Amino acid sequence: MSAGTAADPVDKAPSVWKQPAQVWAVAFASVVAFMGIGLVDPILPAIAESLKASPVQTELLFTSYLVVTGLAMLVTSWISSRIGAKATLLVGLGLIVVFALFCALSGSVDAVIGFRAGWGLGNALFISTALATIVGAASGGTSSAIILYEAALGLGIAVGPLLGGVLGEVSWRGPFFGVVALMAIAFIAVAVLLRGPKPARTPLPFSAPFRALGRPALAILAATALFYNIGFFTLLAFSPFPLGFGAMGIGLTFFGWGVGLAITSVWVAPLLLRRLRLTSVLLIALPLLAIDLVVAAFTVASSTALVVCIIVGGLVLGVVNTALTEAVMEATDLPRSVASSAYSAVRFLGGAVAPPLAAWLWHAYGADVPYFMAAASVFIAAACILFGRRLLAHVDGSHPDAADEGAAVLVGDAA
Repeated sequence: MSAGTAADPVDKAPSVWKQPAQVWAVAFASVVAFMGIGLVDPILPAIAESLKASPVQTELLFTSYLVVTGLAMLVTSWISSRIGAKATLLVGLGLIVVFALFCALSGSVDAVIGFRAGWGLGNALFISTALATIVGAASGGTSSAIILYEAALGLGIAVGPLLGGVLGEVSWRGPFFGVVALMAIAFIAVAVLLRGPKPARTPLPFSAPFRALGRPALAILAATALFYNIGFFTLLAFSPFPLGFGAMGIGLTFFGWGVGLAITSVWVAPLLLRRLRLTSVLLIALPLLAIDLVVAAFTVASSTALVVCIIVGGLVLGVVNTALTEAVMEATDLPRSVASSAYSAVRFLGGAVAPPLAAWLWHAYGADVPYFMAAASVFIAAACILFGRRLLAHVDGSHPDAADEGAAVLVGDAA
């Protein structure tokens, strides 16, 4: 036994990039799903102009999508535990294809808002199940799977605005048609590549995600994510208006934002989490994000300064995203799919509040006020971590690389 021990760490630590085909299929589909979040960013002013909509109405394209995504997250684990991960992923992808096509063919802003809500339902079914599926099937354990998932998130968020900018230069309908094509490819990839023995299903009670929010550690993280996402989506959804750029300019700006987010998610956050306590990482990153938003408020009249603030914000967001995902995966002894669904529901509902609120504050008080509001919200998120730190002590004590033995638990959850 002792002779083989020295080789064990090498055997147990495969590269995060060496994964089975089904993991790459779900990761690719995740990239496309996350593209949908930032895809409409560059075309918001064009939609407002073409469909004669106010900025508040236009921001509802985010709100309808995020509200339905958040509410549906509360039932995704219940659905997945009954019909299986693959079926849930395919239903989610299919709904996104259908509703993205309806968005592209719409003739009014109200219709686009409504169809974005249907898109949000498909997104919820896909996203929460994708995380559990990747963690359950990936080699290298939980932390490696989370890095891969965050890489997909970062890449999708980076490419979404760029694709939206390129296709938006042709027509505001172009980005929606682009999603239809890409999601159809993702649907085929998941249908063909996600296969293998099906674990026995253990149906979860409908109330499981609601009860999960009663766990103190998860409740603290969900509250943190709610306020943090108000800052996140103010930066993402409101900034195209004060920037004053065309679709391509907005797309390039948020491509830089997304690239920064991807880099820190995949490389910087894991490095910090190996050297600092998880709550310490959050208590550094969240105030930095709030300061960045305050600077954006003071420099909102300068497009150059605002671009810098957006890209710096992306760098900080990547660290926070990975740290929060790591914390949620280790916060409770609940099935990860249940914890993820409950946490994500609150997180997306926080994001849903921000876009129309920011647009309303802009018209009522000025372009700087939405950023001040976002900064205050992020400071509240930091306060949640600070005052709830005692309840997160067990998360602080779990090293990312020590989470590997929990990976097998998710195989059953993902079924």
